[in-house]
Amino acid sequence: MNKSNATTVLRTAVDVDGRQASYLTVDQDGPVVLLLHGTYWSRVWQPVLGGLAEAGLRPVAVDLPGLGRSGGELDLATATVPALAEWVARFASALRISGPVFVAGHDIGGAIAQHLLVRDRLHVARLALVNSVTYDSWPVSSVAHFRDPEAVAAITAEELLAARRKAVTTALAGAAAEPLIGEYLEPWREAGVRRSWMHLAGAADYRYTMELLPALLQSTTPKLLIWGEDDVFQKVAYAERFAAEIPNTALVRIPDAGHIPMENAPDQVARALADFFTA
Repeated sequence: MNKSNATTVLRTAVDVDGRQASYLTVDQDGPVVLLLHGTYWSRVWQPVLGGLAEAGLRPVAVDLPGLGRSGGELDLATATVPALAEWVARFASALRISGPVFVAGHDIGGAIAQHLLVRDRLHVARLALVNSVTYDSWPVSSVAHFRDPEAVAAITAEELLAARRKAVTTALAGAAAEPLIGEYLEPWREAGVRRSWMHLAGAADYRYTMELLPALLQSTTPKLLIWGEDDVFQKVAYAERFAAEIPNTALVRIPDAGHIPMENAPDQVARALADFFTA
């Protein structure tokens, strides 16, 4: 149990496909905001949960299967964006989330969120993307390396942890203090999480966002982009292009923030999300 903005944040779980799906939430009713992570885990959303709750929303930040605290294990088939979107829909069903839902995605979680919107697996009323993959912006080099089966077969646990430490440190930018880096890295100390993550990386493919473009160009669903301007993984130029091309899209830029602006400017990100989802 953690504290965030004086709101009690709970970690709990629900059964999905016979495995425990772990998620962070708050003990209150309200419109659900489904928060999706990518190559990290639900920890990325923790700094903004309190702000969303104080706005009367019910945030639900889930760990994808085999990642973070969730059970199960991903393989190359179940780690694709379409397969993960189907899993998220089953997770929502397990929580009895019905009717319109708000969705926010970070990193590859943003690709899953876009897929949920376009393929109508959930009734997505509003969509927010935070330093998300878009167009052909992914996989970045630190992830694409794991698309090589020989590289995956050869890597040791220590080498993977070192690679993730480097990526996490860069992503956290100015917030990259050692205790926080350690928190982010903790799940990867489990062998099953490491295998799931490598399959997530191995399944990363920009065709999953490019194939959504025709539908996105016709979509009138309200959309919000929140972007740490100093992100070296997902450049702000992609956000500018998305906001210019995709209908009903606004862009909020977060200065002096990296790939995880929730850590660099939690109040600003929480306020932008809350204002958007309660509009």
